[in-house]
Amino acid sequence: MEELKKGDQETSPDIRNRKRKKFAFIILGSLLIIGALIIFFYLRYKATHITTDDAFIEGTIYTIASKVSGTIKDVYVKDNQFVRENEILLEIDPVDYDVKVQEVLSRLNAEKSKLFEIEAKIETLKKQLLELRRNIEVAKANLELQEANLKQAETDFKRAENLFKKEAISKERFEKATTDYQVAVAKAKATSEQLQHAKLFLETQNAVIKQAEASKVSQLSIIKQNEALLKAAELNYGYTKVHSPSDGYVTKKSVEKGNQIHAGQPLMAIVPLNDIWIVANYKETQLEKVRPGQKVKIKVDTYPGKTFKGKVESIMAGTGAVFSLFPPENATGSYVKVVQRIPVKILLDEDTDPEHVLRIGMSVVPTIIVRDE
Repeated sequence: MEELKKGDQETSPDIRNRKRKKFAFIILGSLLIIGALIIFFYLRYKATHITTDDAFIEGTIYTIASKVSGTIKDVYVKDNQFVRENEILLEIDPVDYDVKVQEVLSRLNAEKSKLFEIEAKIETLKKQLLELRRNIEVAKANLELQEANLKQAETDFKRAENLFKKEAISKERFEKATTDYQVAVAKAKATSEQLQHAKLFLETQNAVIKQAEASKVSQLSIIKQNEALLKAAELNYGYTKVHSPSDGYVTKKSVEKGNQIHAGQPLMAIVPLNDIWIVANYKETQLEKVRPGQKVKIKVDTYPGKTFKGKVESIMAGTGAVFSLFPPENATGSYVKVVQRIPVKILLDEDTDPEHVLRIGMSVVPTIIVRDE
């Protein structure tokens, strides 16, 4: 009995050691399985959720500049103020431009008065032309009458001459027939000359009318030129009031009342926060499964507890390095392969930022879901 008890005492520590080893193996196996599961699900998550921290918010920025030079009369907005489309932002002193409008308008009215004078002159010349044409018709009729009288006087003269040779009529009657014939010749000649003179005067009148009509065309051109100058002057006058091109917030305001500015000089910027997007620079090795239209979850550094939503709009047609100011030249020198980044444009969902808390330039972390969860 003592020997049996002694044997049991000797085997009891071995049993406990075996149990401990078995328990340790079970724990180690469980940890390995849990670790393998964690690695599996992590790799699966990374395969379907493409993430980068090289991403920023971008948007439309309207640079406000005046189209005319001048002195700032008043500024109606402040930094970071929200403005509506077509709201007046600032005004340039319009006095000089108003004077220019009045000057061009006065010149235009003077040229129009000249045009009215030319038109009245043309109308008078045309009436005179009609009168000349009537006079020519009268002269033609008078010439026909004188030629008929001349023909009759010539006939009477020849008859009287024959009769006088035969001493059938007196010398006085023959002399009267001779005088009548000479008078008829003179009248016919005078009437013919009057007709020729009237025709020449008609041609001169036509030339004067053509000249007046040519001056009218020239005057119309001058009027059109002055109308264009007036329109330009009125436009410049209208440009003295600078309006907002869109709803948005005033930023980078660098102008105050009384400043002297030049045309094209940047004065401020308008940022419409309802037209922003994200440009995410993904590694080229991450874009195999990325397609336009895929959903995106977005985290912003400023709001760590909030998630915004969007979708992939497009993938740039080249890497960022290609479109940089100094693109790389790999044909010269030694070459070290570097993973390139390709910009991906992500549009925010319409209802994801109703309060417009996102700002241009913020750092974001977008995650593209390449397949539905």
